[in-house]
Amino acid sequence: MTSTQTGTETVPVAERAAHRDPNVLRWLGAYASSAIGDNVYYLALSWAAVQAGTPAQAGLVTALSAVPRAVLMLGGGVIADRFGPRRVLISSDAVRCAAVLAVAVLLLVSSPGLWPLAALALLFGAVDAVMMPALGALPTRITGRGQLARVHGMRGLAVRLANVVGAPLGGLGVALGGTAAAFGLAGLLFAASLPLLIALRVGKQPEDDARARGSAWSDLTGGLRHIRGHRVLRPLIVVIALSDLGFVGPLNVGLTLLADERGWGAGGVGWVLAGFGTGAGAASLFLTTRGRVPRAGLVLSVSGVVGAVAIGFLAFVPNAATAVAVALSIGLISGLNGVLCGALLQAESGGVYVGRVTSVANFFSLGVAPLTFPLTGAAIGLWGTGPVFVASALVCGLGGAVGLCAGGLRRAELPR
Repeated sequence: MTSTQTGTETVPVAERAAHRDPNVLRWLGAYASSAIGDNVYYLALSWAAVQAGTPAQAGLVTALSAVPRAVLMLGGGVIADRFGPRRVLISSDAVRCAAVLAVAVLLLVSSPGLWPLAALALLFGAVDAVMMPALGALPTRITGRGQLARVHGMRGLAVRLANVVGAPLGGLGVALGGTAAAFGLAGLLFAASLPLLIALRVGKQPEDDARARGSAWSDLTGGLRHIRGHRVLRPLIVVIALSDLGFVGPLNVGLTLLADERGWGAGGVGWVLAGFGTGAGAASLFLTTRGRVPRAGLVLSVSGVVGAVAIGFLAFVPNAATAVAVALSIGLISGLNGVLCGALLQAESGGVYVGRVTSVANFFSLGVAPLTFPLTGAAIGLWGTGPVFVASALVCGLGGAVGLCAGGLRRAELPR
C-alpha cells in the first residue's frame, strides 16, 4: 500500500503494476515527449550552429552544454531533494520551452549568429544539471518500491523511442521550415510534457517530514556522507562510474573509427548501432513486463563482467555481420545492467537522499564519462582499436569485479 497526494490531500492507494498505472503512464508520456524534444533540439542546435559559423565553432557550441552540466550536477541533486522532483521538472521543462521558443522567434526574424545559440546551449546545460537528478528522484514518488525495475524498463523504452523518432522529426522540421521551425517543434514537445507533469499524483514519503533545511552545502555534504556510509550505494556508485568510463568511449568514438579501419562504412556503423539499440530495447521490454529480477546485485555484477568481455571482443570480429551480433549482445547486457543500476540506486537511497544520490551517479555518467571521447580517439590514433577496446573492457570489467567483491551490493535485492 502506498499513498499519493494531490495538492495537500493524501490518499492511500493500492500498489499496481507500473505499466498499468495511469499515474506512471502520465509520467512516461511526459518523459517521452521531453526526450523526443531533446533530440529535436540537439539536431536543430547543431544545424543552426553549422549554418552560422565554421565547423569548429559549431562543435564548440554543441559541446558547451557539458560544462554547466558537469559543474552544477551535484548542486542539482540538492535542489531536487529540497524542493521536490515534480516541482523541479515542471520548472525545468517550462524554462526549456520558453528558451527554445525565444530562439525560434529570433531566428525567424533575424540572423543573430552564434551568440544566442551559445547562450542557449549554456542555459540547457545548467537546466539539465537540475533536471536530471529530479528525473532520477521522481519514480520513487509515483509508484511502489516494488515497481522500480519495471519503471526503469519503461524509461529505457522511452529513450529508444526518442532516439528513433527525435532526429528524423528534427530533420523534417529543418527541411520544411528551417531551424526556426525545428526549435519551435522542440519547444512544443517540451510544452506537451507540462500538463502531464502537473497532473501527476506524487506520493509523500515518511522522510519528507524530517527533510533537512540547512544550507545547500550541508545538504550536499550530507548526501555524500550518506553514500560513503552505505554498504550498497558506495560500491554501486563505483560500479556505475567504472562502467560508464569504460563503455561510452568505445561505443561512441571507437565504433566509428573501428568501422573506418575495417572498411564497413557509415552503413556498417548504422547496423552495429541498430543492433545495440535493439538489444537494449529488448532488455528494457523484458524488465517492463517482468518487473523484478531476483538477486539483482549479483546479476548486475555478473552482467558487468560479461558485458566487458563482449566490448573487448568487438574490436576483433572478422566482419560487420558478426559485429552486429556482438553489439546486440552488448545492448542486451548493458540494458539489463543499466536498469538494475537505476532501480537499486533509487531503492537503496531513501526518499530524502534520492536526488543527491542520483546527481552523484549522473556526475560520472554525464559529466566525467564524455571526457573520454577525445581520449579514446587519441589513444586509438596512437595504439589502434584493439588495445584501446581491451583497455576499456578492463575498466568495465573492474566495475563488475567491484560489485562481486562488495558483499552488500552482491547480496542486494530489489523490493518486492
